[in-house]
Amino acid sequence: MSSTSEDQSDWKLYRYTPSIAAAVIFLVLFSITTIFHIYQIVKSKSWYFTAFVVGGVFEIIGYICRIMAHSDTESIPIYSIQTILILLAPALFAASIYMVLGRLIVSLGAEHLSPIRIKWLTKIFVIGDVVAFLGQAAGGGIMSSGSASALHTGEVVTVAGLAVQLVFFSVFIIVSFVFHRRFKASTEAAAMRVPAKEMLRHRNWETVLYVLYAASALILIRSVFRLIEFAMGNDGVLLSNEVYAYLFDATLMFVAMAIFNVFHPSVVLGGKVVRGSAIGLNSRASEV
Repeated sequence: MSSTSEDQSDWKLYRYTPSIAAAVIFLVLFSITTIFHIYQIVKSKSWYFTAFVVGGVFEIIGYICRIMAHSDTESIPIYSIQTILILLAPALFAASIYMVLGRLIVSLGAEHLSPIRIKWLTKIFVIGDVVAFLGQAAGGGIMSSGSASALHTGEVVTVAGLAVQLVFFSVFIIVSFVFHRRFKASTEAAAMRVPAKEMLRHRNWETVLYVLYAASALILIRSVFRLIEFAMGNDGVLLSNEVYAYLFDATLMFVAMAIFNVFHPSVVLGGKVVRGSAIGLNSRASEV
């Protein structure tokens, strides 16, 4: 991590000229997936997925600012907006993912199989997500003030926020896996079992879990990348080369959003959760 004694002359908003082509490509990609998510939410009334859409909007605004930064690399407001919004978007994706697991467990009538009491399941992870969100927001805001000392402080706060996100996300994946194994071994699951080769066509509760695993893994990889990036400091190889941010953040987050376009949770969960309603829901694959 950069030293507090780092000279002001060594501190730079960007150590490259932001690529306008890359920013435009991801602006278009995030716009397409976000607009489709808005359509899916409105059509299915799955308002619990709203935070996911807000995350998409954050990405859109972030890449608009990166386009602007191409011709104005000294603008602190432009740097601040794109840094903070692109940094925070995955925390909003995570909030929706946490809510989906809780609703799935309730819809299956399998609260007794959850490793954490269902009353606290979503609350615990969302609270952790909020703490991580605020930590990253504060860190991004501090870093954008333009001084070397603030840069160091902002890096520490941001890394702490990312670490919190990693811890809660890792625990979430473990909780999801434990519930998955418990429910799969239960008698209730037998009536809803779908052959693996049919799972893409006939979506059911297990499809939702596999989608959660995939999206969670992408966000986890991205968070590890960001943590290492900020820990290496402003002059580190990751912050000095734009390609890494597009490979390990932009690309992964677009894929995470696109996965939920293809396998939207409302296909199985609908808009309202009714206890035990997941039995036979694999027949609703054509609704969204």
